[in-house]
Amino acid sequence: MAISADPELAAARLLLSRLGLRPEQLLEGAPPAEAVPTFDEYIDRVSDAVNDGTRRAYSTYWEKIRAAWGTRRLDEPTATEVNTLAQRVKDDALVRSNSRGGRSAAEHLISAMRCLYKHAEADRLISAANNPAIRVPKPRRLASNRHSLPDHQLTEIFRIATTTGDDPDLDGLILRLHLETACRRAGALALTKADLDPEQSLIHLHEKGETDRWQPVSPTLMRALLDHFAHRGGQHPEDKILRYRRGRPITHRRYDYLWQRLGKHLRWVAVQQVSTHWLRHTTLTWVERRFGYAVARAYAGHEDGRSIGTTATYVRAQIYEIALALSTLTGEPHPLALPAMTSSPDTLTYWRHHETAGPELPAGNPGPSITNA
Repeated sequence: MAISADPELAAARLLLSRLGLRPEQLLEGAPPAEAVPTFDEYIDRVSDAVNDGTRRAYSTYWEKIRAAWGTRRLDEPTATEVNTLAQRVKDDALVRSNSRGGRSAAEHLISAMRCLYKHAEADRLISAANNPAIRVPKPRRLASNRHSLPDHQLTEIFRIATTTGDDPDLDGLILRLHLETACRRAGALALTKADLDPEQSLIHLHEKGETDRWQPVSPTLMRALLDHFAHRGGQHPEDKILRYRRGRPITHRRYDYLWQRLGKHLRWVAVQQVSTHWLRHTTLTWVERRFGYAVARAYAGHEDGRSIGTTATYVRAQIYEIALALSTLTGEPHPLALPAMTSSPDTLTYWRHHETAGPELPAGNPGPSITNA
């Protein structure tokens, strides 16, 4: 047997020789390999397989990939070509007052590409070693420009929202819901009658990453949600809560209209591109400053543990602590914010000696201007 210059090839031949096999025998009876699809073909396949949130996030960028490489097979582009396409999308990104140089567009393009290739790996159309998207780094994220809003700015936002526009009652309810719960826009849009627990004053939020959680709300907000639902044609448990006057559920377009209107009346809203997510920052900052990181993390609905160590398993906040933070924020009692649960070191003394249940609820209303919303 001639010695091959390639040691791996020589080793394979030696193994086959000792097994008494010919190379062509390895192919006999093997199933034919599936043809690698084009991007046009595979984008449709993946779009049907992912959830609605992923589809919304990536559909714009899948269309950009389709426009550039629609007729090419998945195994054709190289990592350099993926990087070049991301750079092109970054350069072509729409320039707004809050633009960050197209970084977000490039990041989303790479994420959309990785999603396609992740499914291609699972379908055994390509191997992990031949995945070009995973070898292209995402642009480094810059620190967010969002920050919590002071009371006087919150007051201005609520004043304009509830005195202008074609449905000020709806807009005031939307803002109060987000300020109380720090929920994301998708969580508010997905809220149904079945997600309300009036007895315990809780709402069931369904948010990104298919996460869900029970979030305390004030009894005042709970009554407002139920009244809104009843007066705007809601009938069935699966019907959406937030609705236009004629009964049609709102969509993300209501949020766009609301903040565009606020920007026309309040120049700083337009200049800084303030959005609903700023209310989330405002509430969570207030909660963290007064009740600590664990309560703020639970209030936000962030997943437990992975980024801050195993200890988070034991120190994560309970729902009655979130309810207490909400009660302090709104200045309104909550059924789950029990006085015997309001404290910390003194609680041990209480259980040992039955002398004290810890300090009372803070007096007054030190939170954002939510009670006047």
